[in-house]
Amino acid sequence: MTRLDDLLSATRDLPAPLAVVDEPALAANADDLVRRAGGVPIRVASKSVRVRGVVAETLARPGFAGVMSYSLAESLWLVEHGIDDVLLAYPTVDAAALRRLAADDRHRRAITLMVDGLPALDAIDRVLGPRHPDLQVCLDVDASYKIGPVHLGVRRSPVHSVRQARRAAEAIVRRPGFDLVGVMFYDAQIAGLPDTSPAVRLVKSRSAAELADRRARVVDAVRGVADLRLVNAGGTGSLEVTGDDPCVTELTAGSGLFTPTLFDSYDAFAARPAAYFALDVVRRPARDVATCFSGGYIASGPTGDARRPTPVHPPGLDLIGTEGAGEVQTPVRGRAARNLAPGDRVLFRHAKAGEMCERFDAVHLVDADGTVRSLPTYRGEGKNFG
Repeated sequence: MTRLDDLLSATRDLPAPLAVVDEPALAANADDLVRRAGGVPIRVASKSVRVRGVVAETLARPGFAGVMSYSLAESLWLVEHGIDDVLLAYPTVDAAALRRLAADDRHRRAITLMVDGLPALDAIDRVLGPRHPDLQVCLDVDASYKIGPVHLGVRRSPVHSVRQARRAAEAIVRRPGFDLVGVMFYDAQIAGLPDTSPAVRLVKSRSAAELADRRARVVDAVRGVADLRLVNAGGTGSLEVTGDDPCVTELTAGSGLFTPTLFDSYDAFAARPAAYFALDVVRRPARDVATCFSGGYIASGPTGDARRPTPVHPPGLDLIGTEGAGEVQTPVRGRAARNLAPGDRVLFRHAKAGEMCERFDAVHLVDADGTVRSLPTYRGEGKNFG
């Protein structure tokens, strides 16, 4: 039997669809992230996990420190459950959450907001008024690689150059009610781009060199006007590159814990899948086709095959191009389908990490000896943060 057979056997009495986590693979992935970080602390990116128990257990491991959250309401909830260092990755205009933050000393000590200039501060002041308590903020600096009119990376902050960063920092420092404590650089064009060709490798290498130089100059400029406590950078796909930068005080990773299919083709590390979902076969419409119940778990991002779930066990299956992964049924085709019958199960991998957990109330962690324990997802705890 293979390890995937073991996962199916251990969870056979649980109703499907269900999410399965290979616990030894999860632990090995955490260790590998720490190895690749080279001694730089790693924040856990909660959006790529969305299981509070897994986040907490990862934080208890050496090499991890703090959470990078994706919602202010989520950040408050995590602090209420004992996490005392949360960096919110995106600007917020959540009025109710901002009022809760301003009203609580513990929340304000634990949570750092993300801003990308004066409009973000204006939005907060419109909710809280100009005389609110000091809020810790981090300046989001665009880490994209720009070649003339070509923009390689995600569209995040309008702050890109050293001059823009210095001006933004000066404006934040002058503004009552805000304490600039950090800067962040997310290199999506490096961390989130698989090494699929020599051209991609060349662009990533040049982008990394440009960013290292610009990041050092930005940090120096901002330190000239603010007492920075954190310089956050990197992601699962760029830890060893970004961690070598002496001006970076912390890294961020989350997807590398579960290792979805989008992280299968990187030169720096070998993918070790840890998260799966299982669907029941419910009918056989053709000799080489088996139809599974549910499964339409398409990942966010640019549409295309890279965002679809992938059947991985039994091996030799694929989705049908004219149907794909469906809302209530997902047909799979291949020689292996000939041996499937209603009641059998098929294991799939999701294209992204935490998004899978929005579909399930729990993840079922299977240890090396087949022991199963279940942890609620955010959804299973009744939370939906967007």
